[in-house]
Amino acid sequence: MNVTPFDHPQCLEVAHAGGKGASLARMAGLGLPVPPGFAVPADALVAALPDGGEELRALLADAHGRDALAEGAERAHAIVGALELPAPLRDAIVAAYGRLGDDVEVAVRSSACAEDSETASFAGQQETYLHVRGADDVLARVRDCWASFFTERALFYRARKGSLEDLAMAVVVQRMVAADVAGVLFTIDPTRGRKDRMVVEAVFGLGEAVVSGNVTPDHYVLARDGRVKRVELATQPHAVVRDAAGGVREEPLDPERGAERTLADEQLAELAAVGRDLQERLGVPQDIEWAIEDGKLYVLQARPVTA
Repeated sequence: MNVTPFDHPQCLEVAHAGGKGASLARMAGLGLPVPPGFAVPADALVAALPDGGEELRALLADAHGRDALAEGAERAHAIVGALELPAPLRDAIVAAYGRLGDDVEVAVRSSACAEDSETASFAGQQETYLHVRGADDVLARVRDCWASFFTERALFYRARKGSLEDLAMAVVVQRMVAADVAGVLFTIDPTRGRKDRMVVEAVFGLGEAVVSGNVTPDHYVLARDGRVKRVELATQPHAVVRDAAGGVREEPLDPERGAERTLADEQLAELAAVGRDLQERLGVPQDIEWAIEDGKLYVLQARPVTA
């Protein structure tokens, strides 16, 4: 069982690397500033199951209605959570992780095959683990990502958007960006539908604070050429930052620091340029997650803007 780095042609295939993995590989191939990483292929979960997934498929095929879905989710989650990764897969992941650096911190991110399409983003339905360090923890988080595919919330979403019997679940392992500022960029105004505007939302620290909705971000409206049209600042009570014990924590910000502007005009212009380039190359408006570490901009994810 092999894993595929972002620069491997097979990583461009959604059926192999999932929506997120294929998107990252495509952006890396276009020369965008994507942190290096690799994908654990979408068929690895089924290959790791002793019965090739038959028990899980049977469970989910009978999960009709909220109560049955909840019961099926509990049983499926327990089955996957107890899995031992096959030795060839463990070895491949450990070797690929080692090539990213010596005990480097990584993000381990779920990448479903139906994810980040033009009809459904699946955003937030499966887990992401940040600041993961060490081969053993990486292996454990890969299994945890698989298990998150079978939570009640994830199954309920999939029941509405696709097939519950779909077991294709890739996992992305990517060098962690210790962000000073992070957020999202929409290459159109998603609420007003204006194609002559871009919208940036930004926070201090990691972008999880934006994605989770726990913090009100700074809000910037840009013209297509990157000129700032409107700025709405919010006082940020805390930043999501690296925890020395592993993972992340909330670090309180004093009111003066929390009220500072997150992005300068020059940084907003750089974001707009990346957004324009990506939309032109891919042909559709993009919802882009980004981070800035030590003054360098990184693109962490991109998906088509959906309803």
